[in-house]
Amino acid sequence: MPFPPDAAAALGRLERFGIRLGLERMARLLAALGEPQRRVPAVLVAGSNGKGSTAAFLAAMAGAAGYRTGLYTSPHLEEVEERVRIDGRTVDGGVLGRRVLEVLAAAEPAPADPPTYFETLTAAALVEMAERGVELAVLEVGLGGRLDATNLAEPALSLITPISLEHREYLGDSLAAIAGEKAGVLRPGRPAIAWTSEPEVAAVLREAADRVGAALRFGADEATIASVAPLAAGEAGRWAGQRVEIVTGRGRHRLEIALLGPHQARNLAHATLAAETLRDLGWERLDPAAVAAGAKVTRWPGRLEVVELLPPEGVGPGGRAASAPAHPRRVLLDVAHNPGAAVELAAFLAALPAPSHGRRRAIDLLFGILGDKDAAATLAPLLPATRRRVLTRPPHERGRDPREVAALMPLGTDLEIEPDDDDALERALTPGGEGPADTLLVCGSFYLVGAVRGLLRRRFGVPPPTVSA
Repeated sequence: MPFPPDAAAALGRLERFGIRLGLERMARLLAALGEPQRRVPAVLVAGSNGKGSTAAFLAAMAGAAGYRTGLYTSPHLEEVEERVRIDGRTVDGGVLGRRVLEVLAAAEPAPADPPTYFETLTAAALVEMAERGVELAVLEVGLGGRLDATNLAEPALSLITPISLEHREYLGDSLAAIAGEKAGVLRPGRPAIAWTSEPEVAAVLREAADRVGAALRFGADEATIASVAPLAAGEAGRWAGQRVEIVTGRGRHRLEIALLGPHQARNLAHATLAAETLRDLGWERLDPAAVAAGAKVTRWPGRLEVVELLPPEGVGPGGRAASAPAHPRRVLLDVAHNPGAAVELAAFLAALPAPSHGRRRAIDLLFGILGDKDAAATLAPLLPATRRRVLTRPPHERGRDPREVAALMPLGTDLEIEPDDDDALERALTPGGEGPADTLLVCGSFYLVGAVRGLLRRRFGVPPPTVSA
C-alpha cells in the first residue's frame, strides 16, 4: 500500500521547520507515545561516512541469525518507506503513514513546538519496531549524535564511523568539535567501537569515553582487512562485488559482498566487530555463519550501485553482434556528498583496471550538490577520473545552482551546465564528440541519485525500486 496522501502532506508541512537539534521536544513526544525506545534493544551508528552501509551490514547479519531486526536510516532515495525496514523489508507505506499520523496526534498538546520531519519519522519507526517486537534495532544517527533524535534510545552498543568536516553550521568548524558531537552516542558502561584514521578524532573520542565511562575500542586496532578482490575475473566481475577477508581476535572471516569499493571492506569489518560484540552481549546466534550470510545478502542502493544499460561489448540480443551504443554501457550511482566520501569514490575509480576493449576507460560525470555542502572540495577529487562533466541542480529546495558550482572550479575546467535534472541526465547519456562513455557516474546528493534512479527506470526498466531492495 502506498504512503497515504494525508500523512505525506503532514510531513511536507513539517519540512519548513528544517533542522532543529535538541532532545527536549523528542523526549516529550516519546513520553506521550509510551516510551517505545525503551522496548527496543538498539545499536546506534553515528559518523560522517559509511554509517548507512555499516548499519545495513549489521542489520542483515542479525537478520541472518534469526533475530527480528529493525533498520532505521536517512535520508531516503525514492520513497519515505525506505527509512524503516524490519527483517530486511521496508515497512508498508500505509502502515508507516498511520504511524506518522499517530505520532503527530501525540504531539498536538504542544502545537507551538511541533516535531521536525526527522523527529516524526524517528518516533514512527520506534513505535512500529516496538509494536512488531523487534529484538534488535540498528539506528543510523541523522546528524551529529549528542542532540540527534535517535540519541534518546539506550543503545547496547554504539558505533562511530569515520568522521569528516560536515554540517559545520550545526556541529562546529573543526574535526575535534564534530567528533565531540558524535561522541554523544557513548553510554556509561556500554561498549562502543569507533573507526578513524584521524589522531585528533581518536583523542576526542577517547577523552569523551573516559569522561562518561564507556568501553570504547577502535576498530582498526582490532580488525585487519587481509585481502579484497573482485568476485569474479574479467570486466563483469569487477562490477559484481567483492571477496573480503577480515581477521579479528575471534578468527578469520572470508566474506562475499555485493557492495563495491575498498571503503565497503572497512564498513564490513566494522559491522563484523559489532556482530562479535553483540554475541558477547547476549545475541548468541550472531555467529560467523550469520555474519557471512548477512554480508552476502546486503544490498544498499545508491552506494556505488551499478546499473547495467547494455550487454557486454560486441554482444547483442541472441548473441548477435551489437550495434554502436547510443549511451553509456552502465550508470554508477553513488551518494558521495562530502569531501571524504568523494575522495573514497575517486580512489575506487582510479583503481579500476583498463577495460577489456583496450582503450582508456571513459567515465563521464553527472554531479549536483546541496547548498550547505562543500561543493568545491567534493567535486575536485572527481575531476581527474572523469572525462565529460555535466553539472545540475538536485531536485530539492536546497539544491545548489550549478553555475555557482562551476564558478568554484579552476579556470579552464571543462564543464557543461544543465539546471534541470531530467534534462541533465538526457544530456549526460547522449554521446559527445568522443563517443559514449563506458560508465556514467552520478553523485553529489542523495536527492540527485534518487531522482536519477527513477528516471533510469522509466527509460530503461532498471534499477528496481528502492523499496524492493
